[in-house]
Amino acid sequence: MNRDQMSKIAHANHPIKSPIDDDSVRELLERGIPRPDARVLDLGCGGGEWLLRALSTSPRLRAEGVDISEDALAQAREAASGLGVQERLVLHHEAAADFVSAHSFDLVLSVGAAHAFGGLLPTLAAARKHLAPGGRVLVGDGFWEKEPSPEAVEMLGDLADLATTLDRVTADGWTPVHGHVSTRRELDDYEWACWGSMAAWALDHPDDPDSSQVLSTAATRRSEWLRSYRDSFGFVCLVLRQTSN
Repeated sequence: MNRDQMSKIAHANHPIKSPIDDDSVRELLERGIPRPDARVLDLGCGGGEWLLRALSTSPRLRAEGVDISEDALAQAREAASGLGVQERLVLHHEAAADFVSAHSFDLVLSVGAAHAFGGLLPTLAAARKHLAPGGRVLVGDGFWEKEPSPEAVEMLGDLADLATTLDRVTADGWTPVHGHVSTRRELDDYEWACWGSMAAWALDHPDDPDSSQVLSTAATRRSEWLRSYRDSFGFVCLVLRQTSN
């Protein structure tokens, strides 16, 4: 089973592919979208869940998403059609880091996709290229709540603590105007949802040739979470404005 198929199963019950609950997503979008007729870009949009929610609540909003996964973009198109917002959504099949647009955006978001750019600050550099004057960036990335184990660093990368993360962001020319640190419940709900959905799929499809692989992967990922990074990993979303142009 390829990575896209595995991800689709894992996120079946948690379509926001980050440890954030629905109320937090709604508030972050409200704080990030500057006006009802805004133009919004998602760099690394996956199945477009952030954009679909924004389009559903703002009937004058226009949105674009960029992702390398054809399967995820097809899922986004199907969902947009079902919601009746397909005319206001444009999707681009390419690497987010390579995306070039003829116009700028009032909100550029990239949540849980910093790996596509090589880290948080490169993600912000990419977002800056697409930002309209006075626009905002909504970014989400991990940080260390406590000293991580070597195994956690190997799995999740060389993150900083929350204070250092904010220091780096502000030194890069950004001012936070809103933020959300995922709660323990949000973090745990996300992990249980992902690995539980995979395990349930495997048990429901015992004759599928990929069933044993999916069940084994779910068990491995659950163990890594519980034993390696549950007590140290945190996740923060920031709404940012440029400190100066």
